[in-house]
Parts: sequence; C-alpha cells; structure tokens
Amino acid sequence: ASRSAQQGAAGGDGSAVAHTPSAEDFSLSLLDTNLPAEAETELRSFIAKRLTKGALFEGMGNVASVGLRYIFEITEDTFRLELDKYIQNLKINVDLEQKNVEACVSPYLRSWFEDAICPIQRVVQLFQDKLASLLHAALSYTPVEVRNADERTEKDISRFLAAAGLQGLVQEGTMTSLCIAMTEEQHKSMVIDCSGPQPQLHNAGNNKFCEDWMQAFVNGAEGGNPFLFRQILENFKLKAIQDINNLKRFIRQAEMNHYALFKCFLFLKNCGSGDILLKIVKVEHAEMPEARNVVTVLEEFMRE
Repeated sequence: ASRSAQQGAAGGDGSAVAHTPSAEDFSLSLLDTNLPAEAETELRSFIAKRLTKGALFEGMGNVASVGLRYIFEITEDTFRLELDKYIQNLKINVDLEQKNVEACVSPYLRSWFEDAICPIQRVVQLFQDKLASLLHAALSYTPVEVRNADERTEKDISRFLAAAGLQGLVQEGTMTSLCIAMTEEQHKSMVIDCSGPQPQLHNAGNNKFCEDWMQAFVNGAEGGNPFLFRQILENFKLKAIQDINNLKRFIRQAEMNHYALFKCFLFLKNCGSGDILLKIVKVEHAEMPEARNVVTVLEEFMRE
C-alpha cells in the first residue's frame, strides 16, 4: 500500500513534516498483494486506521499486517531504525519515479523483509563463533574493513555493527571521542576477509562478555527467528549500558574512598568487558580531574 499525501503531510519540497494525519489527509493505492479482491476493502480500512493514529511511516517504524505477503506486524521498537530507513528509501524511489510508481515500488516492497529484518540473522549464521569479535568491535567502535565480500554481505555487516553499537544509549560526545580515539589507533582496526566460505578476521579483539553473548546468538540460530536475534542484540546492549553505569557509579565513590577503588577493580576484572568499559569511561571522564585520576589507577591495575 502507498500513502499519497493531500494536505499537511509533506511540504512542497517533499520534506516530511511532523504531523499526525487525519482521515482526510491521505488516499491509499494498492500496489501489490496476494489477497483476494474482496479483501481489499478490509486492507484499506486497516491501513487507514494505522495512518490516522500516526503509526505508519511517520517516524514510528511500525508496519501492519492483514495477510499481505510483504507486510508484517512488528512491535514499535523492534527493527524500528531499519524500517524507518527502509521507508525513507522507498519515499526517495517514489519521488524519483513518479511516472512509474508501481514498477518502482513493487520490487522494493518485495525485498523489505530480506533487506531490513534478516541482516542480523545472516551475519550470525555467517560468523558463528567469530561473532564475538564483531560484537567486540561494535561495542568498542573499532574501525572495521570488509574485503572481498559481495554487496549484500558488506551491507549486512555494516548494519549489524550499527545495530550492535551504543549510539543513542550513551552521550553523543562520548561516542564521537571514542570513534576518533579508536580510528587513530590504526593497529586496532579489524579486517574481515570474506574471500573464503568462512570470514577470516585479522586484528580482532575479544573478551568474555562478547564470548558469552556470542553463545546466546549461536544457540538462538537453531530456531531461525530473526526477531529473536534482534531481541538478543537489544539485551546485549542493555547489559553493556548497565555495566557502564555501574562502573561510573563505582568511580564516583572511588574519588573519596579507597575501598570503592578496589570495588571498581574487582568489577572490571569480573564483568568480562573491562577493556571496553575502561575505554568508554576514560573518554567520558577526560575533563574531570578526580575521576580521571581514578581511571588512570584502574588502567595500571588492569595492566598488572
């Protein structure tokens, strides 16, 4: 189904406007479906209700299902970014091919599930136990270079790294500084060579935290459910954020308490991801002298 704005939904230059449409704001055109003709009325009614609630296309990343082959019901947060980006690209294609919308849109819609939902699953199946190093690179924002890969595989890896990173979950300035720091450490860059049946990794990092979560992904591969993989990935990031917050709390305590400093050390040693957490808090506390001193001591402890 496509949405044709009539009033208020888009500016004259084609830019989207934050607006919840009313029933009069749009018309619907059916481009492709496997439904019988008598079901089209139900389809239009269902999608129209979603549009009036602002739950389709307008920033929600939520697509509804009434038996369409290519439209699947997805919870509001699952694959939200992927679907938003997919719909944005759809709009670009429609704008470029206004004279032949059906020929442009139909093939695009046929591939939405493979392109937007399945990349995480394909990456898990391709990397298997080497996935731990990919998770490590995503968390630490280590630069990754992909060689000898086909276009889809290269895009899948890029999407996985973006989905597994902590953008939007930690301070933007922290991520920017961490990216710069890791990019400057060229010997830390990871190279993925896809010339063989299995990817070969060079300069790959790893830790126990990522190994444990890799196992969760591999175990989930038996069911072959792409939505399960996304949920595992979100839980992976949630645990990483919890560990970062715990470490920051311990550091604040350690500024005034030597026993708390020892607790920081024990936490870093036992959490399984101390190498990454220490880099993140080091960047975040760079302009805070007392916290920076604590981090410096912790670095010495971890090296020893």
